[in-house]
Amino acid sequence: MIYVKVKTKDVRFSIPVPYALLNIAISVAFSKFIQKHAVKWTKEHFKRKELNFTFPIIDKSMLKPIVKELKKHKGMVLVDVKATDGTEVRVKL
Repeated sequence: MIYVKVKTKDVRFSIPVPYALLNIAISVAFSKFIQKHAVKWTKEHFKRKELNFTFPIIDKSMLKPIVKELKKHKGMVLVDVKATDGTEVRVKL
């Protein structure tokens, strides 16, 4: 499970993200259908802003072993950021 903790002056919250949910999100977000249509959906916006950007094709079979490896490193802190305004973000396995 990946834990995302955010602390600001007014609000504190923690979001647990199960690895199963992460695998589902990878399967959906990097499916060929979504990648193919992402170019179509953003084409007009990029034209208006005169941006020359193409979405790289990412194979989901390359990301799944990364998630599998993350499971082996329980307790490791991936992100620990403290801003000058007191905002803190922490991502922990």
